Amino acid sequence: MYNSKKSSNFAGEMYATSNYAAQLRNIEQTGVVVMPNISRFAQYNVDSLCPHFSIMLMERGSVKTLYDMREMTQREGEISCLMPGHIVRTIESSDDMQATVMVLSHKLFDELQFHVFSHDFEKFNIAPISPLSAEQAQQIKSITDQIAFVAARSEEEMPNRYAMIISLLAIGYEYLNYYRRELDKDWHDNRNAGLLTRFCDLVALHYRESREVQYYADLLHLTPKYFSKVISSLTGESPADYIDQYVVVQAKQLLDKRPMTVKETAYRLGFNESASFCRFFKRVTGQTPQEYRNA
Repeated sequence: MYNSKKSSNFAGEMYATSNYAAQLRNIEQTGVVVMPNISRFAQYNVDSLCPHFSIMLMERGSVKTLYDMREMTQREGEISCLMPGHIVRTIESSDDMQATVMVLSHKLFDELQFHVFSHDFEKFNIAPISPLSAEQAQQIKSITDQIAFVAARSEEEMPNRYAMIISLLAIGYEYLNYYRRELDKDWHDNRNAGLLTRFCDLVALHYRESREVQYYADLLHLTPKYFSKVISSLTGESPADYIDQYVVVQAKQLLDKRPMTVKETAYRLGFNESASFCRFFKRVTGQTPQEYRNA
């Protein structure tokens, strides 16, 4: 049996536990939050943006998601890494699902990218899910437990708390690199392997400036025809579809924040006028922004 119904609790939060939702709101102060025994999600079949870099170790059961237009199923004994700012939709999870989720603050993630994740990090967007043996999964779980212990301590209790968290994450990262060596042996030679990742990253950075395929093809030094062909072959969707989807997800999150007006939402998204934003929103969703808000 699977859970696939949208929950009305904790809208806007990825995980459905009030205590964890409170922790996530304070994550920039805590640096990292480790959440054991996740058995369901706050919402299903709703596109949202990953707010932080998230790591999920599946201890039992499975979950099916759509991540950057790619459908993926994570099963028992597998670990996934999801990047901030990318689109994720939880489709369904098994009734026996149990997972440990670790979420990093933006500050900690930026520091790790510079000092720890500086080699071969792109592969986790190319193949976000890593299969593990039972022994490997237990080793990773042991590291997450240690991180959870340190993260729960204050700076007064552990003066080197932050450095310890970084060290433990560095150890876990190198373990995972070692465990993935067979999975990753061909990705360096695949010319198109990282194109989808780079495109999605560019959309997250520049969607307010442009929603045109030509703009992103130029940034990637590709012709629009070739660029569109590669993205479609990888995902079954066009680059234009992804750009529209990304802007709509951002728009819905802003429209959910009352009392922000439609005009203010349009401005925040880079539209010159609210009328053009309303036409765009209705073309993609079939609703006007106000109809979405009133639904």
